[in-house]
Amino acid sequence: MRARIFAEENRKWLTLAAVSVGLFMIMLDNTVVNVALPSIQRDLDADLSELQWIVTGYALTFAALMLIGGKLADAYGRRKIFVLGIVVFTLASLLCGLAGSSEMLIAARVLQGAGAALMNPATLSIIAATFPPRERGTAIGIWAGTSAMALAIGPLVGGLITEHLDWSWIFFVNVPIGILGIAASYLFIDESRDETHERLDLPGLVTSAVGLFALTYGLIEANTYGWSSARIVGAFVLAALSLFAFVQLERRQRAPMLPLELFRNGTYTGANLVMLLVALAMFGVFFFVSLYMQNILGYSPVQAGAAFLPMTILIILIAPLAGKTSDRIGSRGLVTGGMMLIAVQLGMFSRLGVDASFWNLFPALVVGGIGMALTMTPSAAAATRSVPVEKAGVGSAVLNSARQVGGTMGIALMGAIMAAQAGGERTPEAFMRGFESALLVAAGIAVVGAIVAFTLVRPHEGAGDASERATPEPAA
Repeated sequence: MRARIFAEENRKWLTLAAVSVGLFMIMLDNTVVNVALPSIQRDLDADLSELQWIVTGYALTFAALMLIGGKLADAYGRRKIFVLGIVVFTLASLLCGLAGSSEMLIAARVLQGAGAALMNPATLSIIAATFPPRERGTAIGIWAGTSAMALAIGPLVGGLITEHLDWSWIFFVNVPIGILGIAASYLFIDESRDETHERLDLPGLVTSAVGLFALTYGLIEANTYGWSSARIVGAFVLAALSLFAFVQLERRQRAPMLPLELFRNGTYTGANLVMLLVALAMFGVFFFVSLYMQNILGYSPVQAGAAFLPMTILIILIAPLAGKTSDRIGSRGLVTGGMMLIAVQLGMFSRLGVDASFWNLFPALVVGGIGMALTMTPSAAAATRSVPVEKAGVGSAVLNSARQVGGTMGIALMGAIMAAQAGGERTPEAFMRGFESALLVAAGIAVVGAIVAFTLVRPHEGAGDASERATPEPAA
């Protein structure tokens, strides 16, 4: 009997390790490309908007298809959809490495995002189905630490590979990792599904995808075609109409892709808004800080990647501890403090100049590392504790979709601010004008995130009996 219990305990953690392999791979590709962008720009003769699409094409498809990925996982089997996502992602990575033009690379990155959208929701729902509520915060802390570590070391890995091999190898390395992930999935993950699933919400998928694409397109291309041009105004109008139609459809669907009743729970709503806002503030910063280091400060790819190490190490060390702490005291204080630290980091970055040294960057990287760890893990834990286990797939998909939507919008928004401030100039001074403005806007977004966390997340969510609830709170 004791041996059987010990084996079951071990299998839980092996399951967590297996989903972490896939999670690490897809989150790494959010940031591993950033440091390689100058090399890709030279080799493929890409302009700034194409560079943005190389990053946002992945993030946008990831975000747009994530909800349907969560529904598929709940309906047809979480392990099955997780493995399918790894297969798509691995094949797309191979195509990325073989790309000979920016258009081909963007198309392959879009396919990569589709694979990631199938994989990512399944990771959290597998954890929710595997771990009891009292251990879920710890497991999610490791999950979030893995995610944060992949995001954080992406620049260093990208720099090392780009400088010593070639930028294409940042994609080729996914192939053996993908094969390892498929094998680990079949060995250690038990199949699970939502027996109450009814059908897929294709109208919701189409309207949300069209709305997100049109909004991103308008933000990225506005400075190319003009903010008042018919093309850009039309894109924003299409985005508004599509997203409005999406909300109306989800309110009336018998089996919606986005169950709006989940948002009756204030903690779940707050956690999702925080995830969207932290990504909105930070993803564009990673993109442009990498360009700042190499194009303005003259860093090599390896130096630029290594410069992020203080932030990386702190995220790796603190994220699991933050998850465990949120089990005891709840998430509100941790998330609120984390968002304020991120705002401080962005304000510090905005004061950098064209001749900054690493030691000018260092304090901001330390503050931001602590802030990111305190924000990401407790937010994910609070959101996951707020949904019933049978809806874990779609619940986690919404959370991850919020992060990816925020990241996509963040890169597009920061790029639009930078381009508007530069006014067509390609000088270090013009870059720095836009850089400062974009960072100050991002800092304001982080402050809003802190206010949202303090207002909506329950003070002791997850402490004691809060973590044992089976269903979200009903509407008042």
